Amino acid sequence: MIDRDYRSNRTALFDGIEEGGTRAYSSHEIDEHENERAIDGLQDRVNILKRLTGDIHEEVDSHNRVLDRMGNDMDASRGVLSGTMDRFKMVFETKSTRRMATLVASFVALFLFIYYLTK
Repeated sequence: MIDRDYRSNRTALFDGIEEGGTRAYSSHEIDEHENERAIDGLQDRVNILKRLTGDIHEEVDSHNRVLDRMGNDMDASRGVLSGTMDRFKMVFETKSTRRMATLVASFVALFLFIYYLTK
């Protein structure tokens, strides 16, 4: 039994050996092997590109959120500045010293508040 397995293994091992001592491969087998390697290489590249596009998508979403927040902050600043300009117009139109003093005090308080926030 062992001798028969040995012979069948030996036959399978040396099957196709020709006179020159090398196994003859058909061009079809070689082409199939090259195609499989090319497919594996392409699959690796596709996976890399898929991960890369996913990372780009996450980065774009992150930047869009930052830009949206910045736009909202700019809108809020625009509202504050337009209110300040309206007060300036009112002060210069009425030329009231009391309003001028209130405006100057408000600017000083605003400056100190912003200075405190940045520290």
